[in-house]
Amino acid sequence: MKKQNKNVRKLTKVASHSFAVVIPPEIIRQLNWRERQKLVIKRVHGGVVIRDWRRPATRPAKPATGR
Repeated sequence: MKKQNKNVRKLTKVASHSFAVVIPPEIIRQLNWRERQKLVIKRVHGGVVIRDWRRPATRPAKPATGR
């Protein structure tokens, strides 16, 4: 019987310039990610890092001037 690593995934072409990798559902649950959630993909030496996208902090509104 072959021993297989369940975290080995194939890169699949989904459009002319796009590719996809299926992430195991147990990893998605552990990260509390949801369908259609925004993610940031960053290229690093030897691979990529995928992280949750965080909305930039908003600046407080400037008070209106009475001019």
